[in-house]
Amino acid sequence: MAVYTDVSEEELSVYLRDYALGDMMSYKGIAEGSENSNYLLHTTVGTYILTLYEKRVDGAELPFFLGLMQHLARKGINCPLPVERRDGGLIGTLAGRPAAIITFLEGVWMRRPTAAHCREVGKALAGMHLAGGDFDMRRQNRLSVEGWKHLWEMTRPRADEYEAGLAAEIDAEFAAFAEAWPGDLPSGVIHADLFPDNVFFLGERLSGLIDFYFACNDLFAYDVATCLNAWCFEKDNSFNLTKGRALLAGYQSVRPLEPAEREALPLLARGSALRFMLTRLYDWLTIPDGALVQKRDPSEFIRRLRFHRHISSATEYGLTLP
Repeated sequence: MAVYTDVSEEELSVYLRDYALGDMMSYKGIAEGSENSNYLLHTTVGTYILTLYEKRVDGAELPFFLGLMQHLARKGINCPLPVERRDGGLIGTLAGRPAAIITFLEGVWMRRPTAAHCREVGKALAGMHLAGGDFDMRRQNRLSVEGWKHLWEMTRPRADEYEAGLAAEIDAEFAAFAEAWPGDLPSGVIHADLFPDNVFFLGERLSGLIDFYFACNDLFAYDVATCLNAWCFEKDNSFNLTKGRALLAGYQSVRPLEPAEREALPLLARGSALRFMLTRLYDWLTIPDGALVQKRDPSEFIRRLRFHRHISSATEYGLTLP
C-alpha cells in the first residue's frame, strides 16, 4: 500500500488554491509504490498525480528530483512534468508533508516485458543520460559503494539469520569492489531505479519514465547494469539473453558504450545486484511484519549477484561489439 498519509477533501481543496488547476473533481489513493503517498487527482483542468513525500525522502533533495523531471521533460524525455504553483515553486505542504503535483502519463507498466520492451527501455535510458548532460544540479549517489558499506555494517550481524554463510560471502564481495570498482567511466545524471514498474508503455511503445526519487550523479554504465538486473531476468532468476541483447542494442543505438564501460559491466552488474539485495535484506531483518513499509524478499538479488560473479565479458549479456 502506498498511501501512508490520509488527505481530507477540505485539506486538498485548500492546497489546490495555490495552483491554477481549476476545481477538484475527485481524488483517490494509488496502491502501488513503496516510498511515498500517491493520489490520482482529477480537476476541471485535467488529471494529475499528487505525491506526499514520506520520511524516507529528504525534503532538502526534492528540488533536485523535481528540477530534474522538469529539465528532462523540456528536453523531450517522456516523463512527468511537475506543475508550478502560482508563486512559481514546485513544492508545497499538505497534511504535514512536503507535497507536489505532477502531470499524469498514460500507459501501464509491463509485468511480463518482452525483448521489444527491453529495447525501448535501453533507448530511453540512453536518451535520458544524454538529456541530463546540461542539468546544473548535482546529487551524490547515497546508495553506491560507501552507502552499501553503511547498510552492510547495520545488517551484517544478522545476515546469517537469513541464509547461513551470507555474511562471509558479502564480505568477499566488498573486498572485490574495494580493489576493482571503477571511478573514471563516463558519468552524469542516472535514474538508478529503472525497474519495470517505473516505465509505462502503450502496447510496445514506451510512453514514459517515472519515479526519479533515486536519481543522482553516477556512472552511466552502472545505470545500464541496473536495467540488466531489473529487466532481463525471468521469474526463475535465469538470465534471458534475448532481452539482454535487446536492451543493450537499444542503449547503444543512442549512446554507444565506451570500451572501458563494456569491460566494467559485469562488475557493475554485481554491484547493482548487491545494492538491491542489501536494501531488501536490511528491510527484511529490521522492519516488523505489518509495518507500512513494504518488505521485499532479497533472495532474487542474492541469486543475481551469484550469476554475475561468473560473467567475464559483457558479450555474455548479449552485448554486440563494434
